[in-house]
Amino acid sequence: MHGCRSPDAVVPAPVRAEVDPDVGLVAADVAERVADGRTNAFAADTSRSVANIIRANVFTLFNGIIFACFFVLFVLGRWQDALFGLAAFANSIIGCWQEFRAKAALDRLALLNAPRARVRRDGQDVEIVPAEVVQDDILVLRAGDQIPADAVIVAARALQVDESMLTGESDAVDKHPGDDALSGSIVVSGEGLAQATRVGADSYANTFASEAKRFSLVASEVRSSINRVLKWMSWIIGPVGLLVVNAQMVALGGWASAWESGEWVQAVVNAIAAITAMIPLGLVLISSITFAVGAAKLANRQVLVNELPAVEGLARVDMICLDKTGTITAGDIAFDDGHVLAAVDGYEDALAWYGAAPDANATARCLADAYPVRREVVPDAVIPFSSARKWSAASFADGPAGTWVLGAPEMVFGDEASDPGTALGQSVVSLASTGRRTLVLAYSARLLDDADVEAERLVGELTAVAVLTFREQVRPDAAQTLSYFAAQGVGIRVISGDNPRTVAAIAREVGLEVAEGFDARHLPEDDAALSGVLEMHHVFGRVTPEQKKRMVVALQARGHVVAMTGDGVNDALAIKTADIGIAMNSGSAATKAVARLVLLDGRFSHLPDVVAEGRQVIANIERVSMLFLTKTAYATALALAFGIMMLEFPFLPRQLSITDGLTIGIPAFFLALLPNTQRYVPGFLKRSLSFAIPSGLIIAAALVGYTRGAMALNVPEPELRTGATIILAVVGIWVLTVLSRPVTRFKALVIGAMFVALLIIFTVPLLTAFFQLVDPGEDAAWLLVAVTIAAIGGIEVVRFFHRRYVERVIRAASGGVDAREVS
Repeated sequence: MHGCRSPDAVVPAPVRAEVDPDVGLVAADVAERVADGRTNAFAADTSRSVANIIRANVFTLFNGIIFACFFVLFVLGRWQDALFGLAAFANSIIGCWQEFRAKAALDRLALLNAPRARVRRDGQDVEIVPAEVVQDDILVLRAGDQIPADAVIVAARALQVDESMLTGESDAVDKHPGDDALSGSIVVSGEGLAQATRVGADSYANTFASEAKRFSLVASEVRSSINRVLKWMSWIIGPVGLLVVNAQMVALGGWASAWESGEWVQAVVNAIAAITAMIPLGLVLISSITFAVGAAKLANRQVLVNELPAVEGLARVDMICLDKTGTITAGDIAFDDGHVLAAVDGYEDALAWYGAAPDANATARCLADAYPVRREVVPDAVIPFSSARKWSAASFADGPAGTWVLGAPEMVFGDEASDPGTALGQSVVSLASTGRRTLVLAYSARLLDDADVEAERLVGELTAVAVLTFREQVRPDAAQTLSYFAAQGVGIRVISGDNPRTVAAIAREVGLEVAEGFDARHLPEDDAALSGVLEMHHVFGRVTPEQKKRMVVALQARGHVVAMTGDGVNDALAIKTADIGIAMNSGSAATKAVARLVLLDGRFSHLPDVVAEGRQVIANIERVSMLFLTKTAYATALALAFGIMMLEFPFLPRQLSITDGLTIGIPAFFLALLPNTQRYVPGFLKRSLSFAIPSGLIIAAALVGYTRGAMALNVPEPELRTGATIILAVVGIWVLTVLSRPVTRFKALVIGAMFVALLIIFTVPLLTAFFQLVDPGEDAAWLLVAVTIAAIGGIEVVRFFHRRYVERVIRAASGGVDAREVS
């Protein structure tokens, strides 16, 4: 990425003010820095920027060709033939307006759901918006936090930071006092204090516009397919345009004669008609509008779409990985009971300390009510909780003397915790099988030393003191949502850090047919073997964050399009790696920052809405793309045919504006926004072209045949052009009808309105005069009817074979899915 600099190339940090980490800045210090502009305020969009929207909708190659042609016709005094320029201008305005509306909605939601920063001021830890951080602020860092500004670590306890969003390195980095911490990186585990050194536009993350704006390009078949068509046309249009210009000059008497007689003006007009007809300009507009409208509709349903094509992306998903906590369950954990195995003096005080610790996670905080603090105790050494280790430890010289470990039973005691032959194993297995989460409190008389803390290792001679159980509330919409995905053929994998038996019990509660969960500690290291395990098993427990990421990659290697949902920082790597990452708004700032979609009200039941919206986007764009690509096919074929045969082009630009608007542009706008639930199958461009190219060739052949026949009958040029316009209009309406099947009442209304509009244009004298439409004459009328009927018959034949081709392709790709659902 041009303009990026590596972390090693970061400019030297400014001189730091002396700030007591225990106190932080005082109010006067903050006010002074705010007055000097040394704040973290930075104007960065959370969605596509205004400049990008305008550039994408206005400053394109084909808009340039259109507006150049418009300018030429205007200079030549043929403004009546320059209507396509006004249409292109209107298209750009509509496209920008729709995206601006979507941007406003997304930015508003993103602002309301921005992450918070934790700073120490006047000796108190307070939460503020990241923009209010000032230089030299003491940042209080805990697991799950996203670092808001470049800083220097001043205190750390087992602090690990993930800088992958900035450096591309996926491994977490240990941080010690004196180390730099980059803005935008994520605290994976541990805790610490850091002093802000570079804020606002000077910070490392904000030097990357694409990172700061968070508008990256998710894989989009629609966008890539349209870009491919535009690339092909950009190569074709130049040579074909020159061929047409030469043919028109020759057809009007030759270059010299046409120039002397002034017929060159008509030659230029004819050439412009041929060139502009070849450009599928509306297809880009329709896709942009459809994405933008889809994102805005989802915003109204409390789904924040960080990237517009992600609306399409979820429709392509065939495998969804769910983190149990916060997705299937509500994420609100309640303490259930304590099952004492060995009553060691002081264990209640140890649990009280865990429940009241400043960096206690949600599970540990549940202990506070059941085990209130009876006396203040201060640990001598602490190993903070890590989602990779799944345990934490604290040593006390006084009070509950010894080392107390709180964590997942299997991670603290290994296989003993799952062996029903032991007291601990029997208790853990029986409790986990009821769907309750289990933790174990273990004790050792030996205290942690500095080497233990540095290596983050367990002390020896641990005794299981108590098994603690916690209950989670299953989301009321989880069963219905999972049932929907199963019915749609989307594979489901439940991935959790909890006990496999607990995860399996919860999965059964929401309707998944599973016997037992797979213990991720036994996952193979070989990626191919891992893929095999993932195909066979559906529920996994004791999964580490790195394993979650590996599982997503393994499923992608099998050809699956993977969505990953979650809310914790331990899900961030997997969510970032997945094709579509989905975060709950209750989750950590780090998780929401890397997600494509954020469920703002945390309702899992919104996912079917997102899938439906994505399917509507793809299905409708596939349908309207056949309209636009058919036009491009026949326009290109006509340009080549008339260029090679040196015939005068049978349309004026104003006459093509009739067919473009009433048979393609206006109806396509309505068709693109209609409800559509058909399933997604890859390869929409190939399916579209399999109809558009033969249909376009039939239309082009019909018009060439009509032109040759009319010339043989000595039909004058105005009558010939009128006949060609009638043929193209009627056949265009028929193509619209064919592609609209099954024709609903609304579709019939749209098609009928277009047909009535054509009748008005061809019968109202003012309009016929403007568009230069005349009575084609009796001889030409019979020829016109015969050619039109032949073209319509050819279109029906193409559609007959096209539907069967699509059904065959879809059956092969979908394993027997009813092709009527997708074609």
